[in-house]
Amino acid sequence: MTRDWSARPSANSLWEATAEPARAFPVLSGEHQADVVIIGAGFTGLSAAHHIAKSGLSSVVLEANRPGWGASGRNGGVITAKFRLSFREVDAVHGRAMAKRMYEIAHESTDMVEELVSEFGITSANLTRTGQVKAAHNETTLKAAIDEANWMTREMGDAEVRVLDKHGVRDETGSDIFVGGVLNPGSGGIHPLNYLRGLADGVARRGVPIFQESPVVKLRREQDGIVAETPQGAVRAKQAIIATNSYSDLTGATAQLQRTLIPFRSAIIATEKLPRNLAGKLMPTGRTYTETKRMMRWFRMVDNRVIFGGRGAFGKQDSELAFDALRKAMVGIFSDLADLPLAYRWSGLVGMTLDSVPHIGRLDDRTLFSMGYNGAGVAMSSLMGRYLAAFVRGETPDVGLLDARRMKSIPFYPLREPAVRMVAGWYQFLDAIGQ
Repeated sequence: MTRDWSARPSANSLWEATAEPARAFPVLSGEHQADVVIIGAGFTGLSAAHHIAKSGLSSVVLEANRPGWGASGRNGGVITAKFRLSFREVDAVHGRAMAKRMYEIAHESTDMVEELVSEFGITSANLTRTGQVKAAHNETTLKAAIDEANWMTREMGDAEVRVLDKHGVRDETGSDIFVGGVLNPGSGGIHPLNYLRGLADGVARRGVPIFQESPVVKLRREQDGIVAETPQGAVRAKQAIIATNSYSDLTGATAQLQRTLIPFRSAIIATEKLPRNLAGKLMPTGRTYTETKRMMRWFRMVDNRVIFGGRGAFGKQDSELAFDALRKAMVGIFSDLADLPLAYRWSGLVGMTLDSVPHIGRLDDRTLFSMGYNGAGVAMSSLMGRYLAAFVRGETPDVGLLDARRMKSIPFYPLREPAVRMVAGWYQFLDAIGQ
């Protein structure tokens, strides 16, 4: 079913409240021409526009709402060099060469964020590369995390991964509930909306037209190219890029790709600013943190506030139950926050794929796409813009398991939401009984 693109609820997020003012972009009217028309002004689309321009080609970016309205402006701002599918699992199924290639792509993605922040001078993005701690909630998951870390050091040459004991994780988090953990120094954090707005402003200053409130309602082929039609205009181009991820069903023009994704609503809460004594106690190193439960929660400190997020907000709208569950989980880890009010609550859609990795490539000879970031998209979507530009130039970059030809459609697609609820409910039950 096509979503009403004109309904534009504003996420009650910390990012919206603290972002730099948004640049106003015009609505598309009349006819325009370019080498490439890009649908979606998130990290993927804007990075693609930047790298296409560096190739000496022209592009036009069309956004149904405003830049950053979707996942790029609603996420937790966590940057990690990983996929939902572990490198060890890749090695077991696809071999060592593929595991190493995926490892290279993952680390290239975090470097890409740093490169874009530097190139466009986006200081307000507040990019950090202080690392991430995976905190284990029992001895079984700690052993699994240590085994994974040892394998990464031995087989991938990742000598920077470090094992932490219970005291080390307590010093890191300020919480006593974890039994140990693993530190990955390559990860980091960012203000995602400022990063997005900095990209949009930088790309526009370099001459790339960006149009907001301009949903592509029809994408049709012509003899020598492709036409993207909006309610008030059209762009004729040689190629099109679809960069709409979990919001691909905003219009029928991109809805076919939605059938390759399992939409999962991710909810986030942020506290009021912590008292000075408490702010110095919790997460003093400024890293990002995840836990090892199946319904994984993550948390970080931003501007003396605790940001706490995780999966489990089902359906198309925000869920009071999901926010309540997040607050309960947060207080379970940080009991000192029991009486501290929440300042912000928001959510957004995560695009999950059947094989747990994103996909990029061609739908046909004129249409390309990249999507399905599985909850780790800030860095990966930034990198995929570079690869999309390579495809536009007629190259065939080695994208490993991300190759579009490996992408599978969701079977029994109309049943996706009840299926997600059932699986998530089972995971919550296992977490509750400590399994």
